[in-house]
Amino acid sequence: FAPRVRVVGVQAGGAAAWPLSLAAGEPVRATELSTMADGIAVGMPGTVPFAEVVAHRPTLVTVDEDALSRALLLCLERTKLIVEPAGAAGVAALLTHTAAEIGLTGPVCVVLSGGNIDPLLLTHVIGHGLRAAGRYLGVRVTIPDRPGALSGLLQVVGKTGASVLDVVHSRTAAALALDEVQVEITAETRGTAHREDVLTALAAAGYAVRIND
Repeated sequence: FAPRVRVVGVQAGGAAAWPLSLAAGEPVRATELSTMADGIAVGMPGTVPFAEVVAHRPTLVTVDEDALSRALLLCLERTKLIVEPAGAAGVAALLTHTAAEIGLTGPVCVVLSGGNIDPLLLTHVIGHGLRAAGRYLGVRVTIPDRPGALSGLLQVVGKTGASVLDVVHSRTAAALALDEVQVEITAETRGTAHREDVLTALAAAGYAVRIND
């Protein structure tokens, strides 16, 4: 590497053989391989790449599944690039670690490597990323079984600016009293802060809320 260039390696936390191997001083097999980033889900480092990594001693960080899906969503939404979860790992690292935390100064370049993702998986990961970014909120609320109760609940949500996507109204849940109904609401929010605003408004209106997601 050029003397002034620092390289940061990123691994999915659910398939992190490198931290174990570096700590042991030799390639060690990962105890689990559970990640959407299958492109970097390597069970054990090879001897040749392990020797190179040890020689150059780059910084190494891990990221969780929420960070990977948020990174993929960010690439798609902000840069209009379709990147597979493994290819977005570098972006995920910067979403969860500051440059100072991983010892970076000056300009930072992230390599986006790979766009090999199945459309069905892409749809699933986008939904996961939206939830991780606070863009979806699912709640369950028990309300009185009387006219106007559901309307009142939805008005509280509506006044926060959240967009209600789905409402499920049930009288058959086992824990309900005869004069109660359970309402499940899925709403679209603008982010984590807005999501908290909705929950705060519901609590202030006297509703006991259970979060689905």
